[in-house]
Amino acid sequence: MGTAVVQNDKSMMSAEKRRVAMTSVLAAVLLTTMKLVVGLWTGSLGILSEALHSALDLLAALITFFAVRVADKPPDADHQFGHGKVENLSALAETVLLLATCGWILYEAYDRLIAGGVHLDLNVWAFVVIIVSILVDIGRSRALMRVAKKYNSQALEADALHFSTDIYSSLVVLVGLISVLVGFPEADAIAAGIVAGIVIWISVRLAKRTIDGLMDRAPEGLRATIESAVFDVNGVESIRALRIRGAGAEVFVNLVIGVQRTTFFDQVHGIVDKVEENLRRAVPRSDVIVHAEPVVGVREKLSDKLEWLVRQSGLSAHNITILWVDENYVVEFDIEYPQGTSFVEAHELAGEVEQRIRDNVPSISDVHIHLEEETVSVLSARECTVGEDALIHQAREKVRLHPQVLTVSSMSCLATEDGLRLSTTFTLPPTLSLREMHGIVDAIESELKGLDQRIMKVFIHAEPAG
Repeated sequence: MGTAVVQNDKSMMSAEKRRVAMTSVLAAVLLTTMKLVVGLWTGSLGILSEALHSALDLLAALITFFAVRVADKPPDADHQFGHGKVENLSALAETVLLLATCGWILYEAYDRLIAGGVHLDLNVWAFVVIIVSILVDIGRSRALMRVAKKYNSQALEADALHFSTDIYSSLVVLVGLISVLVGFPEADAIAAGIVAGIVIWISVRLAKRTIDGLMDRAPEGLRATIESAVFDVNGVESIRALRIRGAGAEVFVNLVIGVQRTTFFDQVHGIVDKVEENLRRAVPRSDVIVHAEPVVGVREKLSDKLEWLVRQSGLSAHNITILWVDENYVVEFDIEYPQGTSFVEAHELAGEVEQRIRDNVPSISDVHIHLEEETVSVLSARECTVGEDALIHQAREKVRLHPQVLTVSSMSCLATEDGLRLSTTFTLPPTLSLREMHGIVDAIESELKGLDQRIMKVFIHAEPAG
């Protein structure tokens, strides 16, 4: 379901980007045609230069349209990180066109201011085409910038900048037309020079962002965002390596985290999944790879370390006891071996474990290991709760009369070849500590076993009272 939703979102994104890019192409065709016709009709050099400017915008819009189509293609064998870099290349090409446009604006400004090269045959259509051009450019630049920011598209952002510069240059031409009417044509050239300077400054900033994208420079502030999202996950001890790479609107994150070495594999997997989830939420349209490495955790206890050292031999330790004797630790624990393990093999593995503990924890002076075989048995049993109703009643009363027991939920009995096995569930005060609860359970277990010599096992499940 999650994959289907992601694919649907990508399809909607691609469709919206292509739609706004195609609309820009059509708008550029309309404006170029209008300016060229009116410029030739009126003989306005300013309008003809605007026609050339719009022709450059048409070329840029075509580049953008094809760029967003290619950029949203899925990864393939030859482009394993996708095709997002096409947007960066498109933005770079459009930046060059913007700078070329600025060159024409500056040339026209010089020609009007110094050489006096403006000859206008004004009519109403000259003003109409400029005003229509400004309105269209405002609408297209806003639509392009909205989609560009929504999907982090550098190609659409560059196209939006093209239409924005059209607004400025059209205003320059409009000012020039009005200035001619009031007898001050020099204002046109001055305004053109100012606009060209603004556009050059914007273009240089866009070029820097584009080159940063091509050089895989990490976006500013993104590293801090990622680190915050990672450390929000319980169980992450450290970030050991972090690499960020952008490709168009996509962000690729390669991350190595440190997880306490005593953590079990399924827990580590859960931590990694949570980190990936946090990153995808914090960084939309991100491709995340997370690798976990074992580290010594700040919360690692001596018992955790002992369990981890035993697991290095594929064994498990339980009933761990740690004693503090003469400024050193003495540890005692049981090791379970697979069924069929020979005494010699078990002893050799225990020696291997003991040596590993001594090598890794110098403060441990002595290691006592009890060897036992793993027992997993299946016994034939039959329900005998009804047949042993007198015993069940006696056992229930024994439990009910205990001062800490609040209610007895159930009491049952099974008969096996080894003897009877009682099972009971009761509630205790929720204010008890785990140690106190365990002491009560042990005491009740002992009392129930004393009721009948046939009782070989008592299972007790204690619940906190609701």
